[in-house]
Order: sequence, then structure tokens, then C-alpha cells
Amino acid sequence: MVSVLQESAPSCTMVKKWARLFQQGRESCEDDPRPGRPVTVVTEKNVRKIEKLVPADRRIKLWQIAEELQISKERVGEIIHEHMNMRKISARWVPKILTPFDKQRRLQTSKDFLELVGDNINEICDRIVTVDETWVLQYDPESKQESMQWTKKGERPPKKFQVQKSASKLMATIFWDIEGVLLIDYLPKVTTMNGQYYANLLAQAREAVVQKRRGKLSRGVLFLQDNASVHTARVSRQALKDTGFSEIDHPPYSPDLAPSDYFLFSNLKKELRGRKFVDDNQMKMAVESHFNCREKEYFLGGLKALYTRCAKRISLEGDYIEK
Repeated sequence: MVSVLQESAPSCTMVKKWARLFQQGRESCEDDPRPGRPVTVVTEKNVRKIEKLVPADRRIKLWQIAEELQISKERVGEIIHEHMNMRKISARWVPKILTPFDKQRRLQTSKDFLELVGDNINEICDRIVTVDETWVLQYDPESKQESMQWTKKGERPPKKFQVQKSASKLMATIFWDIEGVLLIDYLPKVTTMNGQYYANLLAQAREAVVQKRRGKLSRGVLFLQDNASVHTARVSRQALKDTGFSEIDHPPYSPDLAPSDYFLFSNLKKELRGRKFVDDNQMKMAVESHFNCREKEYFLGGLKALYTRCAKRISLEGDYIEK
């Protein structure tokens, strides 16, 4: 059979199965009838119809196509995936639909950063200090995907009740560099984050650099922050000038190029998610514990990724970087 049929020949196991069935009295060589919708084959006619349906309505469901053409969902899926080379994906969240001007600015700042780094990525990363604000929740429930767990075959899946995020939260402003966290400030509950408050934090951050990073100030601090209104207020600009830090240009609507957003906060929230804290002090201890157990290489990796992301953004002509 192999010499005649070659790759189409049945396996040895299948031959033994059929031999056993014939010995037991079976006479038919046809497959037994199966319940459900009869198997359909892919035809050019069906392919052409689906090629018209899908582009006209990108959100159309497989069962809708199957009902209209009177074929199985499996066959519809095969045509879409194998013949049309398409797949159905969710829309990707982006902060803003970028204009050509936005893309050009993102492209230029990426080129400027790569030019600044040159062949001295470790030296430049050593000079960077970056900052951003984030909310720390008293309880942030795990997502369905994060709560997945291994079960034995046949075992009932675990149940997960839908819960809401806690209303109690703290705003944390975190200054950090390649060696770790320089300063964490928790905004008091009755206080508003404004330019003057942030200006005071900049003065504290400079003092933290002097106390914790000997020689860094004399080498020249490269300061990276986003374009939040408190960062661009006049009093904040003056305070930044008073620190002696040199600011690295950061284009608007670019969390994919902010190390705190794409690295520091995402990892922090992933660890805290699903944990319940009794009060603000427990929340603060959990945040500080998360950072205290990290090695220097952890923070260095987060800042080095900025170089890779800038290079990627240039290849995308300024568009957003996917996760």
C-alpha cells in the first residue's frame, strides 16, 4: 500500500483496525454515518461568496455566514483562515489616533534619542532619571486570564465572582533610574496634584540624587517625563530648570515610550492585582517591597528597552508600538 499510495497510505494502526473490523463481520468500507450537519467540501463558489461577505462586514460572525451559505461553521473558518489568509482580532487600544504631525514628531524624537545614545547606551542610561504618576488601588481584581489555573481532566473549572475595583486608592509619584527608586511620594487624600506640588517634588528628587547617587549630578542628569499638565506648568518648568537637569524630549500621547508606563507600573500592578490591602500603610509597604527586592539589572533593562522601542518606532514611521 505504501509503495502504491505513498503519503496517502493509511497508517499501520489504521490497517490493523480495519482488519479487525472485517474479521468481526464488517463488509462496508465506507465510514459510519455521523450525527449533525453533513460534511461540506470547499468549493470555489463558497469561497467567492465569503470573499464578498467578510470585507463588507468585518465583524460578521461565523455562524451568520454558515447560515447564509448553508454550510458548516468549520468549513467557513477553513475558507477564511486557509484560503483568504485572514484572522479575527480585537481592536488595539491606543491613546490617540495619531495625525501625520504626531507621527513625525514621534519619529524625530526617536532619531534624536538614538543619536544621543550612539554607542554609549550604558553611559546614557546611567544618566537618566525618569518620573511618572500612577494610582495604587486598595483592591484591583485579577482579570479572567490572570486567574487561570491548572486542573485535572474532567475536574470542574474554578468559579470567579465578578467584583469591582476598590474606590480607595493612592496616587504615587515615582522617580527612578538604573539603580532603583530614588523617591516615592504619595499624594495626601485632601491635596490636589498641581504645578506647585510637582515643583516641590522636583526639588526633593534633586536632593535624593545628591544623597543616593554620588557623582550623578556632576555627570549631568538626563530627565525624562511625559507631557502631563502638571509637568508642563510654568512653575514646574522653572523648578526643573533650578534642578540643573537636562530634559529629554518626549512627544505627546506616547506611553509606549515612557519607561514608567511600559515597564515599571505594568509590572508593579501585575504583582499587586488580586491582593486586598487593609489600609493605605499596607498599600505603601507592598509598593516599596516590590521595588526593594529588585536588582539593579531589573531597572537597567527597563531603561535600555527605550533604545529598542525608539528603533522600532522609526521602523513603524512613528506609529504606536504593539505589546
